[in-house]
Amino acid sequence: MIKTFHQDPRDPSFVQNPYPFYDSLRDAGPLFHWQDYGFLCSVEHKTVNAILRDRRFGREAPEGFQPVHPAHLKPFYDLEKHSLLELEPPTHTRIRSLLVRAFTNRRIAALEPQIEALTHTLIEYFPKEEVDLLPAFCEKIPIIIISRLLGVPEEMADQMLVWSHDMVSMYQVRRDRAVEDAAVKATLEFSAFIREYVEARRSAPRDDLITHLIAANDDGEKLSSDELVSTCILLLNAGHEATVHGFSNAIKALLEESATPSQHFLTPESTVQMVEETLRFDPPLHMFTRYAMQDITAFGHDFKTGDVIGLILAGANHDPTKFECPAKLDVARGGIGNLSFGAGLHFCIGTPLAKLEMSVALPILFAKYPDMKLVAPPVYADRYHFRGLETLRVNLGVKNDG
Repeated sequence: MIKTFHQDPRDPSFVQNPYPFYDSLRDAGPLFHWQDYGFLCSVEHKTVNAILRDRRFGREAPEGFQPVHPAHLKPFYDLEKHSLLELEPPTHTRIRSLLVRAFTNRRIAALEPQIEALTHTLIEYFPKEEVDLLPAFCEKIPIIIISRLLGVPEEMADQMLVWSHDMVSMYQVRRDRAVEDAAVKATLEFSAFIREYVEARRSAPRDDLITHLIAANDDGEKLSSDELVSTCILLLNAGHEATVHGFSNAIKALLEESATPSQHFLTPESTVQMVEETLRFDPPLHMFTRYAMQDITAFGHDFKTGDVIGLILAGANHDPTKFECPAKLDVARGGIGNLSFGAGLHFCIGTPLAKLEMSVALPILFAKYPDMKLVAPPVYADRYHFRGLETLRVNLGVKNDG
């Protein structure tokens, strides 16, 4: 018997700390019914992990079960229908294969010196004593690096941040007509901006990701113009949003949970472990949904085609059967097995870049300001399913110029 639970995802206490609710669900079994959403969910690591990898569950609604969207949202969903995030094979396979040919590990690794130099530059511009690290540091690194990678002007970073926030707001609980109108406006403007650069690269190629995406070829298959635009926007939006929250949540956790954060970044190995552990401890995305692609009996439940299930990644990351003392930030565990960036077919393609940015920038930040302290307890923004702060104000302490 599947149990039903009520929890308003906009309740202020839940927004600030959803983990007690997740923990209250542990005895319910692999699945529970979240009344406020109207569908089944899971916080169990083995169940979430299994469904993420199970091809009987997918991101794209099966034929005959596609949601009907109001006419005013057509521009937004016309773009989304070409998004890798929302597609299933064979289209997903084709687009991801072409993207992998351009977005290579070697190309990502080559960004390390740029990330290091940018981090030092941003730190030099910090005001004395007190700074909000969210706009001054956490937001800057991901948007500037992905802009350079794609080959669009980093001077447009602030505008792209606005477009990104407005579009991603469509996936948050606090969605109303004003949010929808802003998302449509951002979609049209962002698409026009990216399309201009796509067309320019066709006639004047450069050594940037847009050019390599245009040139990517798989047995004669190439990305269409609409797919190119959607893929570039996805890389900007998804990469930026997740990494910004990954940065800010990690800094907050380290300042609250560790007396000496800088000591966790003394070697490349410990740095990688701590980045993984902060992503496990307080991930940037808390829920990802799947559709049942057919009638399925799984985890003690009969799913019907088109049923939605919510996979609570953050709950899975705090499953005590997988992670001992999950509420403790423990570098020794290294966060191995966390599901913060998904798993299976839709495992986030930008994960290596996000982890590289954090692995390069966080050690520099804490080495420069080893005595940094929070000015006040940070407040999480009302953006569920995302998990991100409104501000991250810190007192920097004495700068280490050694």
